[in-house]
Amino acid sequence: MYHMYKTYLCPYCIHTPMYESDNMYNICRIYPCHHCMNASIYHPDFPKQFDNQYTPFTDKTEYDSILDFSRSEKDNSMMELKDYGPESFVVDIEEVTKQNNTFRTALWTGRHLQLTLMSINVGEDIGLEIHPTLDQFIRIEEGQGIIQMGDRKDRLDFQKKVHGDFAIIIPAGKWHNLINTGNKPLKLYSIYAPPQHPRGTVHETKAIAEAAEANHCH
Repeated sequence: MYHMYKTYLCPYCIHTPMYESDNMYNICRIYPCHHCMNASIYHPDFPKQFDNQYTPFTDKTEYDSILDFSRSEKDNSMMELKDYGPESFVVDIEEVTKQNNTFRTALWTGRHLQLTLMSINVGEDIGLEIHPTLDQFIRIEEGQGIIQMGDRKDRLDFQKKVHGDFAIIIPAGKWHNLINTGNKPLKLYSIYAPPQHPRGTVHETKAIAEAAEANHCH
């Protein structure tokens, strides 16, 4: 006998569960997702033993109450995205990169280095640019795109497809552009050494960023 399986949110941390179920309240047990299996416990009702003998949820109210609690805890834990430099700083860089929805937000600016978060919308790009005196590091956390680099702005002869977990090194003096070729925002963080943007920079959109850079040049 075949069943139509559905994917349900993990009731302990609201990630997707490790296993699917055809009836999350009665027939099949709900298993914690791999985040809960391998990381910290997000909810006091989280099972302490992993013996594949979890007690199933018997009604929708029990499941929804835990799910609502987990959502509120996750929302409250979201970090304020602002420039924390030049003070000592530690951050879950993957989480804040995915949290960011602005084209560019400076997260940390010091004397010799700057960390920025970027979110490139579908069909958009960073924009063709060059940094004559600084090297740049980019890491993609989510989405996919194409990185282009070259010694001339009209000859970007270095091209690579990139996606989540890819790192990109852009040497000083290289023309470059990063294009979102996927169907969702391209989430990344960029490290400049030395800093490239004023401390506290927030550009909500690419158009705002281009206008700010044009005014800076004037």
